[in-house]
Amino acid sequence: MKVLVIGGVAAGPKIASKVKRVMPDAEVTLIQKGKYLSYAGCGLPYYIGGVFSDRDHLISTPTGTHRDIPFFKNVKGLTVRTNTEAIKIDRENKKVLVVSDGQEEWLSYDKLALATGAEPFVPPPLKNSYENVTTLQTVEEGDMIFKALESGTVNNVVIVGGGYIGVEMAEALMLRKCKVTIVERESNILSIIDPVLSMLTRNYLEQMGIKILTDTNVTGFIEKPGNSSCACALETGKGKIQGDLILLVVGVRPRSELAKDAGLEIGKLGGIKVEATMQTSDPDIYAAGDCVECLDRITGNSVYVPLGSTANKQGRIAAQNIAGKKALFPGIVCSGVCQIINYTVARTGLTEIQARAAGFDAVSVLVSGPDRPHFMSGMAPIFMKLIADKNTGKMLGVQAVGPGDCDKRVNVAATAISAGMTASDVANLDLCYAPPYSPAMDNLITAANVLCNKLDGTMNSVSPIDVHKRLEDGEDIFLLDVRSPKEFSHMALSGSHLVPLGKIDERMDEIPKDKPVVVYCKLSLRGYEAAIKLKAKGYNNVQVMEGGLLMWPFSRGLSLK
Repeated sequence: MKVLVIGGVAAGPKIASKVKRVMPDAEVTLIQKGKYLSYAGCGLPYYIGGVFSDRDHLISTPTGTHRDIPFFKNVKGLTVRTNTEAIKIDRENKKVLVVSDGQEEWLSYDKLALATGAEPFVPPPLKNSYENVTTLQTVEEGDMIFKALESGTVNNVVIVGGGYIGVEMAEALMLRKCKVTIVERESNILSIIDPVLSMLTRNYLEQMGIKILTDTNVTGFIEKPGNSSCACALETGKGKIQGDLILLVVGVRPRSELAKDAGLEIGKLGGIKVEATMQTSDPDIYAAGDCVECLDRITGNSVYVPLGSTANKQGRIAAQNIAGKKALFPGIVCSGVCQIINYTVARTGLTEIQARAAGFDAVSVLVSGPDRPHFMSGMAPIFMKLIADKNTGKMLGVQAVGPGDCDKRVNVAATAISAGMTASDVANLDLCYAPPYSPAMDNLITAANVLCNKLDGTMNSVSPIDVHKRLEDGEDIFLLDVRSPKEFSHMALSGSHLVPLGKIDERMDEIPKDKPVVVYCKLSLRGYEAAIKLKAKGYNNVQVMEGGLLMWPFSRGLSLK
């Protein structure tokens, strides 16, 4: 069997190598448009930031062997052609036209696999090629940025795009002592998480010295602006933003033109449409990786979430089916994680906004707490949001940000969501416990219990954003702080009334029954207990502020004592 694979970064090498393992006698050829094969593109920000100094780690195995043409030939048994571009598929005659060094050639196949990846999206005002404007997808682009930083000519960088790569590059450039500005057209950075957690992350980045401009559209570009030492400037709706380098990380689009021109079915989001076997609309052509759309396991809809992890899993499934073995890719729950200095942002499933848009009656909670007991050194807070369907209790999404150990909680949540578990199921998971790793009630379990309390009506709660809006609108709310006087003396919400939890019963007459009461503490555990006491005494309009004072994301509204 002749198997031709187009694309040599993530899914392509996985397909080619797995086919050869399953079918040693197959003739497998891998075509790569660029120079480098099977490189770790997600590692580029860490190379640029100086986390490791040898760029070749990105194109090498763990033992240090370069993943180059001799490696794939001698170790994997593949024929590999780099700097070779596929430009046309002749499905009827089962061959592909490729061009290399200006020479065209037809390559035949019995089975064809497309792993053409994605291409960076460039805002229309920056479509022209400018010397000081670059995307970050290839090793060559990473090398260019690294060399510019090493030369000392780049000290002020403007990043267009506040997604995963944007904030990872903000970290990398800050580590290189650059002044960094993030320009984002949406109202929040990291739109893959809901607003409170996005705002907390933004606060952290700004404390680290990174300037962030949201609700800001790029309208133009100026090369070598006058009266400035900077090399270029962006024109935006909020004025000019100068920099030595403009980095475009606004997202990517599936590279599906080759498939489209061949008459293969393309999905609504622009990616190649595939079955669970990774088969396209042509039974002899498969596709995997960033060029395809995925099935969202929660909604059943198509989604486009390009990740190297997904590409490798899909590549393996495609290869098994090419080789005649039955294998299915079940879809994804849109998990993702990134690190920003000492802060982690992780998510899985649907955001609350996405859940409501998908038609779910979504119920959510915000919960904060330390990632291990208070007596353990190194403990740090985690800020979580859980979303479930009100009618079934099924988990729909989990987000976690903060300096604590977020990723493992979200990984557990991804497993739970994939298995269709409810909030109650998650609350009773038998997770490992020892003080160096977690509290006795793990953060995810505690958050699931809080969500169960909200689902069954035991707790009536409100988010910090809603509290802030009601205060801004002038609503007459009685803010009840149930912390200790010492805590209150340091910081509180403006206009709060202090009644420590242990004094609630004897000072009940200080709390009005004729107006809404919003009760909070540091984490809102004491707030919840206070709300139960008040409800038992006939208070019918009491809400707990979710996440407590730790999750108040606004600079306004806080009173520093």
